[in-house]
Amino acid sequence: MQTRDRDMPVQLQQVADAVLALYDLAALTARNAVRPVRRPARHRRYTTLTPGAGTPLWNELVKQAQPHLARRGSKIRLARYLGLPRQRLQVCLKSQSGCMDAERTLLLLCWVVARQQGRELDL
Repeated sequence: MQTRDRDMPVQLQQVADAVLALYDLAALTARNAVRPVRRPARHRRYTTLTPGAGTPLWNELVKQAQPHLARRGSKIRLARYLGLPRQRLQVCLKSQSGCMDAERTLLLLCWVVARQQGRELDL
């Protein structure tokens, strides 16, 4: 801040100080806005992926499995085949808030392909 000017009235000097303080804050905000924004990593290492836009293959597998799960009892038979509780299967396939491990995902892929070919896999 500048020293007080003796020729300027005290009230005007206070307003000038407030304006200069606002100017300094505005300049600081503008400098911060220009800094490059660091984008989050697409996938963090060593963490489990959650279904969404970043998992297009999982989304397509679930989409291909859905028509084969319409019959009564088909979900429980699939859950038994995969060795999962049916609630976990619900979380993975219906609410799409979880993924399966690699082995069960491959089993699900085999199940979908077999169903598309009209075959039943043995439990």
